[in-house]
Amino acid sequence: MGQRKGNGTAVRQAVEYDLVELVRLRALLFENLGGHFFSPASADDGWLDALAVVLKEQLTADAVRILVVDGDGDGDGDGDSDGDGGRGLAACGIATIEQRLPGPHLRNGRIGHVIGVVTDPSYRRRGHSRSIMRGLLDWFGEREVARVDLYASAEGEPLYRELGFTNHPDPALYWRP
Repeated sequence: MGQRKGNGTAVRQAVEYDLVELVRLRALLFENLGGHFFSPASADDGWLDALAVVLKEQLTADAVRILVVDGDGDGDGDGDSDGDGGRGLAACGIATIEQRLPGPHLRNGRIGHVIGVVTDPSYRRRGHSRSIMRGLLDWFGEREVARVDLYASAEGEPLYRELGFTNHPDPALYWRP
């Protein structure tokens, strides 16, 4: 995938060079979500090393798409690099495709998952998440995914609803061994 522009935002597929920034943004996602479920008190930073390993493996996987938006050099939106808050990536989004058994409600059994879309706070309200989501939805469509699931934060929910997401008919439950 080359760069995709939407609302002036250039979206590209992540490469190995982006790993440090992808880990930073993913950690930011969990910091912002907070609570015991996403940030248990027993957690240490070991998950960050594991995340870097898995992201590196997944960068070229057929069933994973990681899209990014580059920062403008310093995060203040003025296009220069005057050192007042610089970040490498402004935003990222991660999606996967899972092959399940087909059924009448899932014609080919392919389910897409948006694993997380996160924008650095200094780059918010510029359309980056919207552009990333459009790129991910295009990717899902190209692969004939029958359904796309995601968990939305309260802040992100209006965007996802605007893009056509609705309430899931099944209750969302989880179990941890």
